[in-house]
Amino acid sequence: MKLTSKSEYTLLALIYMARQKKGAFVKIEDICNCYDIPKKYLEQLLTILRSNGLVRTRRGAEGGYALAKDSKEITAADIVRIMDGPIAPTDSVSQYFYQATPLEKEESVLDLFRNIRDYAAKVMESKTLYDLALTPEIGERAITY
Repeated sequence: MKLTSKSEYTLLALIYMARQKKGAFVKIEDICNCYDIPKKYLEQLLTILRSNGLVRTRRGAEGGYALAKDSKEITAADIVRIMDGPIAPTDSVSQYFYQATPLEKEESVLDLFRNIRDYAAKVMESKTLYDLALTPEIGERAITY
């Protein structure tokens, strides 16, 4: 598994939102400035997140983007699957995006990649957006408002 810039920028944007006061709307420009993300690209990513129910939007001077779910309900695996697809290293062992591959002719190879898939999924499913937004030096979310 290799993360694309879609997942990387999405993780950063969602962490930024998770660090805000609960329910607060943030301006896209603030996220872009914080992480040096191209605005047009982030707009596309946030549209994907909105259509998947992870963010909500509000128009106007007090508008912007906010998390649509509690940060403790969104896992790293959820984000990566939405943005990049399967966590599995090959489609033939993917639980959510299965497709046949030539590797299916060798069960020992499939077992290896299932183990890799299971380990990666377990780790990523155990980390929520809330966990990722924690600041190590103080052990709590760095809320900026």
